[in-house]
Amino acid sequence: MLRARVATAVLLGSLLMGTVWLAPTGALALLLAGLAGIAAWEWTALMGVQAPAARVALVAGFLATLVPAWGVLVASPASVQVGLYLVAALWLGVLGWLGRLARGEAAAPSAAGAAVIGWLVLAPTWLAVVYLHGQAPWGAFWVTLLFALVWGADSGAYFAGRAWGRHRLAPRISPGKSWEGVLGGGAAALLAGGALVGLLGPATPAPLFLTGLMVAVIAGSVVGDLLESALKRQRSIKDSGGILPGHGGVLDRIDSLTAAAPIMAAGVAWWQSGT
Repeated sequence: MLRARVATAVLLGSLLMGTVWLAPTGALALLLAGLAGIAAWEWTALMGVQAPAARVALVAGFLATLVPAWGVLVASPASVQVGLYLVAALWLGVLGWLGRLARGEAAAPSAAGAAVIGWLVLAPTWLAVVYLHGQAPWGAFWVTLLFALVWGADSGAYFAGRAWGRHRLAPRISPGKSWEGVLGGGAAALLAGGALVGLLGPATPAPLFLTGLMVAVIAGSVVGDLLESALKRQRSIKDSGGILPGHGGVLDRIDSLTAAAPIMAAGVAWWQSGT
């Protein structure tokens, strides 16, 4: 399983990084839209939708909303910045709801609620990454830093949790996650992010702001992961799909990104507005 997991990660990571650094923003937007479409298909399973025609219609409707979002991004990036601030703030509300769910004080959302949540999760993720790539100075760097933080936190948590995990993070939501894994993953992500900044030497905010932003992105990645875990647990599903050997579905791989990307984009937009 570990061998398949690593091979899949290397293959997809190479494709993604090649597109980030060598292709225009439009090409990256198309690639990410394809991945988002697959994730939306998997999300319909979390909603409990079984009929293929209904699932296709929901995915098509979701993808159709990305077209005007692209138009707004091109015509009025400032409007997108405001939207990113709102989405980043919305994830604080998700964190509060997950805390209540972990204590048994809240119920999982209905199918209709999950549909709305799915759009609010996937569309802003796509928009945030595209915004970073096309609107921010050193756009390819910021997207790479985002992925380095998310992947570093995920990989570090996997190995640290296996080695030292003793104290459960949220057993009602995801029994396998531990505080030791979260802290180990956070440390690994910060090391990866710091190494990337030192290696490429891009224009970045002041060290204190940049460190705070990276910590917020790492924390967001944990929240995004827990949200999908909560929905999968409601449906008694282990993986969102099986398209990625060793990883499960696309949604299983981007769940951490769903909160991390808007937080990163909002932070970069805020920094840009003050420079």
